[in-house]
Amino acid sequence: MFIILINYTKPIEEVNAVVADHRAYLDTLYAKEKLICSGRRSTLTGGVLLSHAQSRDEIDEIINNDPYKLKDVAEYEVIEFTPGKHHEKFKEFVE
Repeated sequence: MFIILINYTKPIEEVNAVVADHRAYLDTLYAKEKLICSGRRSTLTGGVLLSHAQSRDEIDEIINNDPYKLKDVAEYEVIEFTPGKHHEKFKEFVE
């Protein structure tokens, strides 16, 4: 499982110009069942994606095709982890 931290590198006005394209891209990832959840940070300094992609290569492909990356308005940090415990409702994402 992967946490992808998105950090905006441009003023929020430049980021907002790309938000619609970014969200449309996320919709394609949800349709492919690559994302579990996503959202903006409350500080408006970036966002967070939770993915159950199969590999780091797949995560890199997701990042490299993100409009935020393509328009150079954000940087990414990837945290890979293996859930040790989870809520029952989360079961389908970890097994």
